[in-house]
Formats: sequence, C-alpha cells, structure tokens
Amino acid sequence: MTGLGRDHGGGLDAAVARFGGTRIGWIDLSTGINPVAFPVSNLPFDAWTALPDKTALSNLLKAARRFWGIPEQAGLIAAPGASAVIAQIPQVLPKGTVCIPEPTYNEHAAAFRTYGWEVTQAGPADVQVVVHPNNPDGRQWTQDTLPVRDATLTIIDESFCDIAPSLSLIDSAGRPGTLVLKSFGKFWGLAGVRLGFLGGDPELIDRLADTLGPWAVSGPALHIGAQALSDLDWARTTRDRLSEDAARLDALMQIAGAKVIGGTPLFRLYDVGEAIEWQTRLAQHKIWSRTFPYARGWLRLGLPHPLHWPRVEAALA
Repeated sequence: MTGLGRDHGGGLDAAVARFGGTRIGWIDLSTGINPVAFPVSNLPFDAWTALPDKTALSNLLKAARRFWGIPEQAGLIAAPGASAVIAQIPQVLPKGTVCIPEPTYNEHAAAFRTYGWEVTQAGPADVQVVVHPNNPDGRQWTQDTLPVRDATLTIIDESFCDIAPSLSLIDSAGRPGTLVLKSFGKFWGLAGVRLGFLGGDPELIDRLADTLGPWAVSGPALHIGAQALSDLDWARTTRDRLSEDAARLDALMQIAGAKVIGGTPLFRLYDVGEAIEWQTRLAQHKIWSRTFPYARGWLRLGLPHPLHWPRVEAALA
C-alpha cells in the first residue's frame, strides 16, 4: 500500500460535483464521525474574544484525565485535532525506522515519511504505531500482540476507542516510551471543533508541547471539550445507541449482499465485491461512502443520523 497517497473519507464536495445535488441534500457516510453530536450549551462570550486562558486549559485537561483514566505520572497535552499531533511526533524524535502495520490510518506513515523515516510493516524498528481499534477493519491490539517487542517508543492511536473504553490501553501511558493518542471529534460528533489529546512519556509530551506553541487549542474548544468529557451519562447512552445502529446497518448490508469484515460502532467495513459500483449506486441516492485504492471489494460506511435511516434503507433495497 506504500505510495498510494493520503486518501481519506469526506470529499463530499467532489461527490456533489460528480453526481449533482447540493451538499445539504447528501448523506455523508464516508467518515467515522458520530452523526448525533454532543449538544453544545452556551459558551462564555470571552471564549470567542479573549486568548485561551490557563484556567480553561487546566479544566479541560483535568476532565480528560478523569474521563480516560490517564495515569497521574503521564504527561498530557491538548492539541487542535489528533491529526495535528500525528504530524508533529516524528520531528521530536531521532530519525530511524518505524513499524506501522497496514492497512491503517495513513496519516501516521505520511507524517514519518515527511521527516525522512523508513516505514515498515514489521520489526525490528525503533518506533511502532498501532491504531486501536484499527481504521478501517477494527482490529484490536493488546500489550502482548504489539508488533515490535523492543521498540524505543510505542504510539497507540485510540481515536476510536471511546466506543469501548474497556479495550483501552491507556494504563500504558504511565510507562516511559509510550504515547497514547485520543481524538475528540469522532465519538462526540464534533469534528469541526478540532480537538485531540496525547498522553504518555512526560519528556516527549513536553517536547511536543513546545512544537505546538502557546494557545494551541481555541477558547471555544477548551470549554466544549470540558463540558463533553464531564458528561458521563451522555457517553454511556451514546455507546448503547451506536452499538444498536451498527448492528442495524450490518443487517441491512448483509441482506443487500455484503459481507461484514469488521469495523467499530462508529464505522462498518464490508466486502461488496466491486466497491466502486456500490459507491456509485449509493451516490445516485445522494449517499456518500468510502472505498479503498488497495482493496477493490472494501466499502466502509459510517452510521446514518436517525432521520436518514429511511433513505439508506431505500438505497439498499
């Protein structure tokens, strides 16, 4: 899969240009973002007008530690999205070899290649990166199944782990040579807020904080993140709904002739034989999906908003 570029979900503007309609009339199932977003309450006006203050940042980081159970000995930073952290990690490390088992989220390999690293899919390596659970197939990792035993640094991307917190490897963030990445936009359905977190080795966390500079996270994001991470009831209810909706989507797709490969309750991966044909068929109903250049049969679908189920069902009938 090396050299195939940095393809992602999204790209709805291109779908509209090709298949017609207007953006608001499309259902975008090409990403793994919760379609029922956390309800943001009124923000203090100075969140918009003043530079982000240290108290608001401290409140956000405290809420993050509580929500994820981040060990006290681990460092922790907030950033303008998980992708911002991914892009910065390679430059604070001495150049070497990084093991990133594929298929997976391709920004990790792209970031390391940008800084001249050799990227492999198996050890030995100086650094290893795993996405847990993995995007796009939902593969789960444990400490015993990590691909490199003697890596100097282990990076665990848990961007999709909030759907099943019992799977989290966050306890390892308290160990030297470990970094655990957390995304905010996916589970809480607020990707536009641009907020992510990195916990782990305090020395590396400090280096990364320096690269991000002051005021890395906007004032509105500080307040919204603290609200959301403190609402445990919303999180529990959301996990239940996502699991039910994922099962519902699997049933529809299997009736339509697809085979379930894996995924998470935020996105599902199917083998449909010819994914481009399925994508085109759904696009004619103004539903956008995700295909993969390295697997012609793979189709990935996010979950529909509750109001959109009838259109998805009609398109698959």
